[in-house]
Amino acid sequence: MALLEERQRRERDEDFQVYAAENLRIRTKAGGTAPFVLNAAQLHVHRRLEDQKRRTGKVRALVLKARQEGISTYVEGRYYWQASRRRGVRVFILAHEQPASDNLFAIVNRFHDNNPHAPRTRAANAKELDFADLDSSYRVATAGTKAVGRSDTLQFFHGSEVAFWPNADDHMAGSVQAVADSPGTEIILESTARGVGNLFHAKWQEAEAGTGEYEAIFIPWHWQQEYRKALPAGFTLTDEEAEYKALYQLDDEQMAWRRAKIADLGEAVFKQEYPAVAAEAFQNTGTDSFIPSDLVVAARKGSHEGIGPLVIGADPARFGDDRFSVIRRKGRKAFNLESRLKLDSVTAANWLKQIIDTEKPERMFIDAGGIGGAVIDMLNSWGKPYVDVVKGVNFGGEPMEPVIILPDGTKRPGPKNRRAEMWSRSRDWLKTVGGVQIPDTDSLQADGCAPGYSYDLNQRLMLESKDQMRARGIRSPDEWDALALTFAEPVYEKKPKKPVPAPYLGADGWMA
Repeated sequence: MALLEERQRRERDEDFQVYAAENLRIRTKAGGTAPFVLNAAQLHVHRRLEDQKRRTGKVRALVLKARQEGISTYVEGRYYWQASRRRGVRVFILAHEQPASDNLFAIVNRFHDNNPHAPRTRAANAKELDFADLDSSYRVATAGTKAVGRSDTLQFFHGSEVAFWPNADDHMAGSVQAVADSPGTEIILESTARGVGNLFHAKWQEAEAGTGEYEAIFIPWHWQQEYRKALPAGFTLTDEEAEYKALYQLDDEQMAWRRAKIADLGEAVFKQEYPAVAAEAFQNTGTDSFIPSDLVVAARKGSHEGIGPLVIGADPARFGDDRFSVIRRKGRKAFNLESRLKLDSVTAANWLKQIIDTEKPERMFIDAGGIGGAVIDMLNSWGKPYVDVVKGVNFGGEPMEPVIILPDGTKRPGPKNRRAEMWSRSRDWLKTVGGVQIPDTDSLQADGCAPGYSYDLNQRLMLESKDQMRARGIRSPDEWDALALTFAEPVYEKKPKKPVPAPYLGADGWMA
């Protein structure tokens, strides 16, 4: 019976969620300890990591989170589970400051001290657990020293609050690269946001855009059940709060907590520390977004039937890490967003040709800059229907409406160029009464909310250029550029021609 029970226990131990609840304990807010049962945020991360591991054989993940959601506790538990049960495993935890390192190792020590099946340790101090019989170890360090962890050979690496690492580039080139590129290895980098232009933001943009091997995992603040506040007497929501509540399907207690936090931190810092969507976390940058986040979120949650002509926008890649993005739109509905990397002009032209052949759009607008000109020329060289469907757009060209006439007949300066004009039309489209629908992706929202704006001396709207965005660490907004292209000019659905009835011929063959 004892052997059977031991075998069953070992089988349960293979499932981390079961193992954690049966063997690990965490500190409660009341000061005691309780079994480690994964909360909603931890369970979401766990499922994403396990899915990536099944698909790729290893884990490479970036986790963007709100504060105090338990992600560090989850990773410490996951890696203790690995190191305390396997031979030859090296775990390395790198935190942004010494108090954080101490706190993370206290979590690990609590796991070990309360584990009924804990392995024997050869060394146990403030920085390391060394499991004697397994030749495995669990080490914690602080990111203050450039060379920390560089000489190790690691299987599991946890970077905590990566956006706040000093010497971040050195750590990525050193301690993170010490993880073997082998099946079963794991690198998890997690952080709250800290503006743009830092290493974590750069890695997040890559992961969000699907470049590189890291996967982007976002955890919104309202998944944390504790983020609620008892309603004060007479509590009522403002119009903005009511819209926010409906948008994210929250309750009044969550809205009361949000209001109190905004009163303490200010709205910009609240969005960075407690984002509801990934794009919000990086908005505290000193630059006003031309397209507000709430408009994009509402469109992500919209549901509409696509009615009208099929219009396709295609934004060719200009540089090595830019994306070649294509999106479709019918009236209120934008759909089927695709982004590819490192396409040459021939491959790109054939891809667009296939789209035209199979989907038969009324119009395909293509950015004529960069390789776009060569792609357009190639498509046109194939004659009809491509020469009728494809139209190049010069982003820097003159706008179609240099002067805008308002409903009351007054005039105001229009946008400075075609790109600003198309983006302005896409923003107006988002404001359509009754709503619109766009693909529900973080990368499209990040692109849409990325550019800032200003006005020239003639009060013409200027959208922040891609070069200006790169200078402050923001990627090219290729996916929203593709969507904006669907607004290059009005497109009308062609009505099918009525068939001409054949003339009636009499019995003798003459026309009657």
